[in-house]
Amino acid sequence: MATTTMQAKGLLRSRATSRERRAWYLYDFGNSAYAAVVLLAVYAAYFQGQVVGGAEGSRLWGWAVGIAMLIVAVISPVLGAIADFSASKKRFLFAFTAITVIFTGLLFFVQPGNIVLGMLFFILAEVGYRGAQVFYDALLTEIAAPDEMARVSGIGWAIGSIGGIVCLLIVFPLIMFTEGLFMTRFAMVITALFFALFSIPIFRDLKERAEALPLPPGETYLTIGFRKIAQTLREARQYKAFIRFVIAFIIYHDGVMMVMNFASIIGAVLFGLAQQQLVIFVIIVQVTNVLGAYFFGLLAHRYNIKRALVFSVTMMVGAIVWLLFAHSPTMFFAVGAVAGFAMAGIQSLSRTMVGVLGPEGRSAEFYGFFAVAGRTSSFIGPTVYGIIAYRAALWFEAQGFTTLVAEQSGQRAAIVSIGIFLALGLLILLAVNLKKAQAALEAEG
Repeated sequence: MATTTMQAKGLLRSRATSRERRAWYLYDFGNSAYAAVVLLAVYAAYFQGQVVGGAEGSRLWGWAVGIAMLIVAVISPVLGAIADFSASKKRFLFAFTAITVIFTGLLFFVQPGNIVLGMLFFILAEVGYRGAQVFYDALLTEIAAPDEMARVSGIGWAIGSIGGIVCLLIVFPLIMFTEGLFMTRFAMVITALFFALFSIPIFRDLKERAEALPLPPGETYLTIGFRKIAQTLREARQYKAFIRFVIAFIIYHDGVMMVMNFASIIGAVLFGLAQQQLVIFVIIVQVTNVLGAYFFGLLAHRYNIKRALVFSVTMMVGAIVWLLFAHSPTMFFAVGAVAGFAMAGIQSLSRTMVGVLGPEGRSAEFYGFFAVAGRTSSFIGPTVYGIIAYRAALWFEAQGFTTLVAEQSGQRAAIVSIGIFLALGLLILLAVNLKKAQAALEAEG
């Protein structure tokens, strides 16, 4: 009977139209432009090198990312519970998307020396971007049955990576053939418009199938949200595989976020890459990201999600070890290609694991719980990286190294911490029993 119920629910979810899935994919196409331009190719390096400068730029960038992630960690579980109860995932997705678009566009006004403004606008844009992901990921269960999630998630990730490439190809000629920093700043406006344009279909075409529940007397969505998340925290203990996976994710996701948020800074400081070269680097990463999403989607379908995820994290550890011994821009580009391939599997399969390990009918709530883990790790990782890079640079400079060599040595010291986070998370991930967890969920009905 439990199996029949699960199959019926899967059939209901599999009835999503091709137009709805296309709308879901196109949102990823749009929001990946933000990740590619703001986090990876342009704004991170601009903030570190031009707005602030030196090792202090790395430290403040780490703090800016960390503060944004901490804010999302606090608000996302409550919002996820409210979204489940009120059937308003799309409403919250729209609100956070609007925040991202507005403040990404406002980054245009950040000029060298505008440190507070540069941090404030970025933090608000990042809160919008990360907060929106909670509800976007939760909509995966609206358009895909359990046995389709890995494939649909992988396709979405691949299409999203293509979106990042397209946006970079738009801004690259402008930055390449224009002197000064105006076009570097104007790339933020282009990114905001790109994201806004490709987010339209999901709000227009995707139908949210969940039905809102009536509010009990004396309750509000806020009180319901807090009560539901408290209940989630209590009941999540019985989903041991889910909890173990979340712990693993917290740790290895630290490493991933450190790579994403500091890749362009590493390229600029360690290998002397100019802004144009950083854009090319990120295009390479995005291309291999597309290939990785497709490959790991097939791998998960042929074997299982956990095995594919373990392979992707292992590949990422190898890329970080290689980065430690890289001493030329060519090697850095090669490392980036491997890391981009591996990262696609880590990101797309991790969000799929939540849908597979979480109970039926509570998707946004458990994605909210998952978001707490992800955002908390995102706070810890970049902050740790920025502090290590800054403190190590000061130590090396005190030993008589030149400022540039000290800053480069500080970056290499911080890179070691990335490998440690990834390796420890991988060890815990290996202990997750996926088959046993799925059998328990089916029995639960």
